[in-house]
Amino acid sequence: MNTNTKSGDVGPRARGMLLAAGRGLVLAVGSLPPAVLGFCLFLVSLALIPLGVGVLTTPYVVKGVRAFADRRRALAERWGGVRIPSAYRPVPDTANPWTRTYALLRDPATWRDLRWLQVDMTAGFVTALLPAVLVLYPLEGFALAAGLWRTMTAGAYGEYGPYWYGFVPVSGQASAFGAAALGAVLLVVAHRYAVGALRLHFRLTRAVLTPTQAELAERVRVLTRTRRDAVDTSASELRRIERDLHDGAQARLVAMGMDLGTVEMLVDKDPQQAKLLLAQARRSSADALAELRDLVRGIHPPVLAERGLGDAVRALALRMPTATEVTVELPGRADAPVESAAYFAVSEVLTNAVKHSGADRIWIDVHHADGHLRISVTDNGKGGAAIGAGSGLAGVERRLGTFDGVLAVSSPAGGPTMVTMEIPCALS
Repeated sequence: MNTNTKSGDVGPRARGMLLAAGRGLVLAVGSLPPAVLGFCLFLVSLALIPLGVGVLTTPYVVKGVRAFADRRRALAERWGGVRIPSAYRPVPDTANPWTRTYALLRDPATWRDLRWLQVDMTAGFVTALLPAVLVLYPLEGFALAAGLWRTMTAGAYGEYGPYWYGFVPVSGQASAFGAAALGAVLLVVAHRYAVGALRLHFRLTRAVLTPTQAELAERVRVLTRTRRDAVDTSASELRRIERDLHDGAQARLVAMGMDLGTVEMLVDKDPQQAKLLLAQARRSSADALAELRDLVRGIHPPVLAERGLGDAVRALALRMPTATEVTVELPGRADAPVESAAYFAVSEVLTNAVKHSGADRIWIDVHHADGHLRISVTDNGKGGAAIGAGSGLAGVERRLGTFDGVLAVSSPAGGPTMVTMEIPCALS
C-alpha cells in the first residue's frame, strides 16, 4: 500500500519540480533588474538630499521599494508557503516633503528593505536560480549523450581539451554516456530538492525582511497605547449615552407619565384640561422618540449597517448645512468596526468644518487602494486647522489609531483644508 502511494506521488512531485524551476527562473530573471535599479536609485536619492532634490525623490523611491518587497512577500506566501510579516510605519500625508522624507528615513523598515535589496541581487539571485539549474542542467547531459558531444569537442573548442560536463570530461561517445548518467543523478536530485530549493530562497527573504525584536516591542507599545485610547473612548461614549438618556428621553418619559397620571384624575372632572394634557403627552412621546432615534443613530446609524460606508457618508452629507459633494469608490465592504470608526471620523471632521472653517463647499472622497481605506475631506474655508488645537481632530486621530489608522491635516492659512484619513483593511 505504501509502495503504491509513493509511486502515485511521482507525478505530482514532477509537476512540483517543473513548477519550482519555472517560478525560480521568473524570480531570478524578473527580480534582478528592479533590485539593482531600486538599490542604485535609493543611494542616489540619499546623496541628493543635501541639495534638496533627494527630498522630492526619496519618498517615491522608498514607495517603489516597499511595493517590490510587498510583492515578494505575497509570492513567498503563495509559492512557498512562507509568511513574511510587514511592519512599515504609517507615512504622514503632509505637504512638507522634508517631514515625509524624515519620517521614512526614521523607519527601520526602510533600511531593512535596503539590506534586502543587496541580498536579493546576490544570494537571493543564486537561490532563486538554483531550482531552474537543478532541472535544466541534466538536460545538457542527455543532449551530450545524443550526439551533442561531437559539436562541443570539434572546432575551436576542441583545441582547449575535452568539454567538461560537471566533473565528467566529454571527449567521446563513452564519456558522453557518463555525462548522461551524471545528468540522470542530477535529475533525481532535482526531483527531490527543487521545491525545497525554491523555499530556501523565500526563507532567506524572510530572514532579511522580518522585523527585529526592537520593532516588535515598539509595535506592542503602540498597540497598548491605542488599546488604552479605545477603552477611554468607549467609556466616554457610554457616559455620553447615559447622560443623553438621563437628560433627554428619560426626562420626557417621566414628564409624560406624570401628565398621564393627571389626565386620569381630570378625565371626569375637567375633560377639556385632560385633552390638553393628552396632547402635551403625545408631543412629549414624539420628542422622546426623536431623541431616542438620534441617540441610536449616534451609536450606529442603521444606514451604515444596512448599506455600508459609502451610502452612510452620502446620507451624512445630505444633512450638512453646507453644500457637500461625495465621491465613493468601494468595490466591497470593510469590517463593521472599521466602517463605524471611519463613519464617525468623517462625521467629526464635517462637524469641525461646518463650525470653524467658514467654508461654503466641502468635498468628500472615499476609496480603497493598496489594502487601505482612504478618506479625504476638503473644504474651501479659511484654514488653520491642526491636530490637538481643540478642534476635535485629536479624538479622530485616537479613534483611527485603534485600527492602525493615521490622520493627516493640510490646512495653510487662508485655506483650503484637507483632512486625510487612512485605515489598513481588506474589503469583503
